[in-house]
Amino acid sequence: MGYSPICHKAHRYDAHFESLPEYQGTFSRHKCAGCAFELGYFHAVNGIPKAIDDSVLDSIPYSQAGSVRHKDAFTAYNDGYKFALSVARVA
Repeated sequence: MGYSPICHKAHRYDAHFESLPEYQGTFSRHKCAGCAFELGYFHAVNGIPKAIDDSVLDSIPYSQAGSVRHKDAFTAYNDGYKFALSVARVA
């Protein structure tokens, strides 16, 4: 088994992520929902098409800390994407 990076960013404790659904599935289990949100945001602002499945989360770190523990990272990715688009419409 290879090395799996662990997220140490402060967003792990952001209360925003507490509202995400719980997720104990397979591939994206334990992926950092905060990093997933940031990735979705990054994709939207850079015109990268929205991912259709959680394989997009392959490169983000894991986290079992704070508000992101057992949360659905792919939902967080989609939320980040939607948020970036909503900000762009307002600007």
